[in-house]
Amino acid sequence: QVQLVESGGGLVQPGGSLRLSCAASGSFYLILDMGWYRQAPGKQRELVATITSGGRTNYEDSVKGRFTISRDNAKNTVYLQMNSLKPDDTAVYYCNAQVILQVFSPSQSYWGQGTQVTVSS
Repeated sequence: QVQLVESGGGLVQPGGSLRLSCAASGSFYLILDMGWYRQAPGKQRELVATITSGGRTNYEDSVKGRFTISRDNAKNTVYLQMNSLKPDDTAVYYCNAQVILQVFSPSQSYWGQGTQVTVSS
């Protein structure tokens, strides 16, 4: 199986920065897309950013220019650098990975446990 462990959340003032990390471990063949999603209280989980194994990125409009997603394939780790944080960014942030467990098997989706990001003065 695959485990995703997130770290880096916390409390930050508006305009501040945080860097989230998510490391994948376990037994698998290949990790395809990795990404970050978030869920604010009373709202549905939404996409923040994704990155392919080749480094192609996609961002939700409200975070473009402020957040940067990156990954280290050798470490099976994805990062989210968050700058110019706003109170609206407050949410639980979840890591996601599309994983191929064995050669020729279809990809499966895995989620981390979530890390709280609170932006408040």
